[in-house]
Amino acid sequence: MQTISEKLGTYAATLKYKDLPAEVVHQVKRTIIDTLGCAFGGYHSEPSKIAQSLAATVRGDQKATILFSGKSTTVDLAAFTNDVMARYLDYNDGYISGKGSGHPSDSIAALLAAGEVARAGGRDLILATAISYEVFCRLSDAWDNKPLGVDHVTTGGVASVAGVARLLGLKQPQIHHAISLMVAMNIALNQTRRGTISYWKGCAYGNANRNAIFAAQLAARGMTGPSQVYEARDGFFNVVSRQQFELAPFGGDGQPFGIMKTHLKYFPLGNYSQTVVTAALEARAAIADIDDIAEVQVRAAGRALRVMAGDPEKWRPRTRETADHSMPYNTALALMYGVIDESYFEEKYFLHDKKLLALVDKVKCSLSEEADRRVSEFNLCELDVILRSGERKSFRVEYHRGHWRNPMSDTEVEKKFRSLASKMMPETKVDALLERLWKLEDLPEVGKLMRMTKCEASGRRPPKKASRRPGKARSRKGR
Repeated sequence: MQTISEKLGTYAATLKYKDLPAEVVHQVKRTIIDTLGCAFGGYHSEPSKIAQSLAATVRGDQKATILFSGKSTTVDLAAFTNDVMARYLDYNDGYISGKGSGHPSDSIAALLAAGEVARAGGRDLILATAISYEVFCRLSDAWDNKPLGVDHVTTGGVASVAGVARLLGLKQPQIHHAISLMVAMNIALNQTRRGTISYWKGCAYGNANRNAIFAAQLAARGMTGPSQVYEARDGFFNVVSRQQFELAPFGGDGQPFGIMKTHLKYFPLGNYSQTVVTAALEARAAIADIDDIAEVQVRAAGRALRVMAGDPEKWRPRTRETADHSMPYNTALALMYGVIDESYFEEKYFLHDKKLLALVDKVKCSLSEEADRRVSEFNLCELDVILRSGERKSFRVEYHRGHWRNPMSDTEVEKKFRSLASKMMPETKVDALLERLWKLEDLPEVGKLMRMTKCEASGRRPPKKASRRPGKARSRKGR
């Protein structure tokens, strides 16, 4: 009987591009476009600067490219640095199952780096992405990491190493060992996402990517990993998960692929605030004056409340990372401004805007039993606004825009990409990059794609947008 790591290794070694349905190939391309767009948005962030400065100090025989700057570094540091960019805005995709959840698109940074040094083509990258997603989704379906205080990047690292190993040309036994090494070396703490959230929130999966590259490189040279790393006495089941689990059938041979149940984000917020903000924006359009609001009641799944409203810090964010992971703050933002913009996660808002913070205090979050029971089906939010007059306005959102049951159109995916890329790249280059990405299966080498992202203006910060006045709602298109 195969162990878990052997099952994962066999799948990663044997899936072929021809096994991917056309809709899966298309969804992979949409996701890579979305992820690169998010990386544009995070390029000038402080964590990105830190990662880039470290990467600049290291060189190796196998060079990989830092997105947008065009500079090169080692494969593992490129995988780390590029994902730090993509993760910063909390705008990249998500997966929510009945048990685990997280951001499988973070693995794409590792796949780009590995694909570049392996001189892999576009079809290889598409296949490796589908493999990584499948591993992430099946492990998330089988195990809920959060109650044990384990970060989802523990699962993410396994997903990354499976795709990386395939791109680097490892055979099944080597991939099995790479996965075993990865499981043993990459157990991460969920404290990263609790309390006052630090820069590391957007870097933890990048570190898993760095570990994934290292594990695959070791396995390629003959390093063996722990036997029965999941099943043995001191293995993952007994020490980490505290339970045994089996994996559902992998995508292919008529089985659906996990990537088809992932979602893209319409707003630069945590997964569980997408429907909450959608409901709050609907409420904002129905309220003549936000000063009339006496109380806001938000009901959501228990998991959503634990992640985004379970700490006192979520009511008074002290960092950008806490603010975009705060359900009460995001609710108040939507009601105050009638739009969500990344600029609202600057200190002048979450630390000093007294009117906004007063509105945060009016938000009350509680459990919806229906949302809790059906969390794998939809990301339900029920929101009531009680006015000073006593009138109650109720709103219910089951599927935010971008949810797999309410997907963003290709046009919306492009619009999101352009809105982020245009800050650093002229329109002609954005057009050329998008054309290449939509035809990714014809790409001869991943390195060519990386070179296309180089921006002449990558060294300077784009001008800030003018702030909109509180209480003035901007019209929302594409919803």
